[in-house]
Amino acid sequence: MKNTSKSLTKTKRITIPESISNHLRKQILIGEIHAGEPLRQELLAQQFGVSISALREALKILEGEKLVRFLPNHGAEVIRLTAEEALEIYEIRMMLETGILALSIPKLKEEDFLRAEKILEEEASCHDPARYNEINSLFHEYLYEPAGNLRLLDMIHLLHNNVARYLVFYLDKMDFKDFSHSEHTALLAACRERDVRKAKQVLKKHMNKACKLLVEYLKQHE
Repeated sequence: MKNTSKSLTKTKRITIPESISNHLRKQILIGEIHAGEPLRQELLAQQFGVSISALREALKILEGEKLVRFLPNHGAEVIRLTAEEALEIYEIRMMLETGILALSIPKLKEEDFLRAEKILEEEASCHDPARYNEINSLFHEYLYEPAGNLRLLDMIHLLHNNVARYLVFYLDKMDFKDFSHSEHTALLAACRERDVRKAKQVLKKHMNKACKLLVEYLKQHE
């Protein structure tokens, strides 16, 4: 049996600003706080029951993730992506994610495949945008984690969050949802076959489709 007290002492404690940033990040990712929406610090501080300084620290965390920016008049808002910026992010993601996938495939174990299969089963019947966003992120993480490159994973995660917050706006396009699930299934199959070349091709096709939809959406709303 594990020493519970010892395990707890090793658990990283989340600070108040981290807890607030986690909450706000989730609201941004599921579309409860929209791009371009102002973040009123006094109101948010009251909502969370914290000082303005603690709230600003939380916003600084999100600023570092390119989700929030501070304005000249000391206010803050959720960053609105342009179509050009979205295209750049996807170009970077494709290079990073196909690279980490190639590193990870030789190290994938049966338990990794089973985790990915289980999350895909949930994806097939998921209709909640917030959970769907989490599922999408987890599936890719399960395939990339065995590479063991934490710095690369962090970079991918930050870039993913910058575009994933728009996922809720085109989830109603069932052709995209069906396509995404089909491509996830094909990607997992290629990984099981240890076919790096095929897996990278599937991943590129998958990301190109998502990129095209997002760029079209942003152009319509610029």
